[in-house]
Amino acid sequence: MSSAQETIDAYLAHRDYASGTRRLRERYLTEYLHHALAAEDSPLDLSAEELMQPARAHAWYTDAAAGLTRQRNTLHGPHADASNATQRSRAITYNLFAAHLGLPWRLELPPVTTGEHLDPEDARSLIHRLSVQRPLHANAATTIRTAALAALVATTGRTVSELATLDLDDLQLNHRPPRLLLEDGPHPLDTDTVRILRRWLRQRAGITAALEGTDPRYLWIPTKPGRPRPGHQPPPPGARRAAIRTLHATHRRLVLRLLNRPVRPGALRL
Repeated sequence: MSSAQETIDAYLAHRDYASGTRRLRERYLTEYLHHALAAEDSPLDLSAEELMQPARAHAWYTDAAAGLTRQRNTLHGPHADASNATQRSRAITYNLFAAHLGLPWRLELPPVTTGEHLDPEDARSLIHRLSVQRPLHANAATTIRTAALAALVATTGRTVSELATLDLDDLQLNHRPPRLLLEDGPHPLDTDTVRILRRWLRQRAGITAALEGTDPRYLWIPTKPGRPRPGHQPPPPGARRAAIRTLHATHRRLVLRLLNRPVRPGALRL
């Protein structure tokens, strides 16, 4: 029978996680294993199924909530309670590993708190919903543009303001692996992000095809005509770079319609 550590290593090695998500899952599974092995009645080694027993899970989760598993100090002291977002990540990590092992046990997820970073699974779920679920009266191109930008924010850790100035040439989806060129070097893109970006590029191509002249090559473009001004025709969709305030406002409006609560782009991490 494989040890819990060997099973954890195999699980992480064969999951298609982004690097940040893999580190997060490894951190909490390792913390959980060390907590279980440190218990007075624990054997010297544990199988994965023994590790996942509900009594051990709840003991770890309770101690973690009280800050007893923390390895580093915080602004509120070394024994401050764990944040809601951190506990949610711990519970999701346990639940995913239990599901992988075919075990029925689950930890209850605490609610998401506004202003905190989402767990990668929550962020991935929100981005997926943005990419496939268009709220009533929402423009299809605007919705997929919002999903594509949210996916890049989540996978790169950059802000909307930093990504708003990207051009088409910064996106290299046919490179192996696909990547985004940033000022400090290329950033690899995961499969889901690439799929959403390709959908946005198809929408974008349909918009710029109606332009008279050359494609401006901005990655993020308006999906609707600009505001009319006295004596001037409104600029057509695609002729200019989308404004940062427009990208922020669209994200806020669409997410609020989908979830009935706000989630800022910076809360997304993969």
